Amino acid sequence: MLTFLKNHPFAVEAYFESSLVLTYAVPMSMVRPMVPAKLDLDLFDDQWAFVAVAVVKTRRLRPKGFPGFMGHDFVLAGYRVFVRYTNSQGKKWRGLYILKSETDKKRMAFMGNLFTHYNYTTTDIDVKSEENILRVKSDKSGVDIIVDLGTPETGLPAGSPFNNWKEARRFAGPLPFTFTCNDVSNEVLIIEGVREKWTPKPVAVVSAKVGFMDRPEWQDAVLANAFLIQHIPYYWKKGKVDIWKG
Repeated sequence: MLTFLKNHPFAVEAYFESSLVLTYAVPMSMVRPMVPAKLDLDLFDDQWAFVAVAVVKTRRLRPKGFPGFMGHDFVLAGYRVFVRYTNSQGKKWRGLYILKSETDKKRMAFMGNLFTHYNYTTTDIDVKSEENILRVKSDKSGVDIIVDLGTPETGLPAGSPFNNWKEARRFAGPLPFTFTCNDVSNEVLIIEGVREKWTPKPVAVVSAKVGFMDRPEWQDAVLANAFLIQHIPYYWKKGKVDIWKG
């Protein structure tokens, strides 16, 4: 029963006030040990894997179909790897594998850990906008990100492996699918997100301190892109289990 509950047994909807995603390019050999063998890394130039740091300010998050007043507002932070999965019918899907999840509310951490495998922890993360500046701050998680929203034509971050924003947009996230792998069976849980009018806007990163990325084995990681979306409805479908064929 507990396993069933953690497999996203119902659809969930929310309104995204903002979703900021910073994607870091990391040598693939440094990421491979952190991802289940059932999933392939989604690579660029046959050498770079990508870790996305996503901070989402949600409004009225609730089971899909419930009235808005029953929802709650949360800040969600996720640390995810871009991956590929070949399902039991041989279809190849791009998606994300979650390494770590955080939220600003204990209620969200409790419910998230009851109904998902994302292993939520609580932190003091906060998102604020003032004029053309958006800032994400968390002392506990060692996060301090400042982005400039007022630069209409921003360039890629220095050192990015991408040649242009068109290439970078393929790794903007979030992707439609999120995968969770069962360590003792061939089951892969697939969560599909649904959105409309999804147009990520490139943003200029003024500064970015992310504690999760400060690990010795990731010392060669570079900020590859940064995108923001604002003011869109979003929902996640009920989870589906696929049997990995190997």
